[in-house]
Amino acid sequence: MIDDLPSEFEASDEAAMMALGARLARRLEGGQIVALSGDLGAGKTTLVRGMLRGLGYPGRVKSPSYGLVESYNVAGLEIHHLDLYRLGDPEELDFVGIEDLPGPNSILLIEWPERGKGRLPEAAMHIRIEHSGSGRRAILTTA
Repeated sequence: MIDDLPSEFEASDEAAMMALGARLARRLEGGQIVALSGDLGAGKTTLVRGMLRGLGYPGRVKSPSYGLVESYNVAGLEIHHLDLYRLGDPEELDFVGIEDLPGPNSILLIEWPERGKGRLPEAAMHIRIEHSGSGRRAILTTA
């Protein structure tokens, strides 16, 4: 249980996933790393978009699948959204300066964290998104 959130959350549609992201945003603080796992199209980027909206970011939020990282300044925090789907080797993270991203005023939201195994810092929260009927199920765990 993460405060008032259940460890499993059913999202019937995109709006519900965005709402979960907004609820999770209230628990985010500088220095945190959140790992997001799930199949292609499961809703990881939608959840990140909900988190950023929950923090007050009004601009466009896109998947950083080709550039690996998109950064946003919002609510006094530097949010780094990483999508490691196209990562060929975990060592490629050295070229994006992964060691410079974590900090007391930053939050890392990492999609496909298993592709960066051995190069990523430990995540404080892990969210696994699975298909569930016509919707999604998000399973939340904390370290």
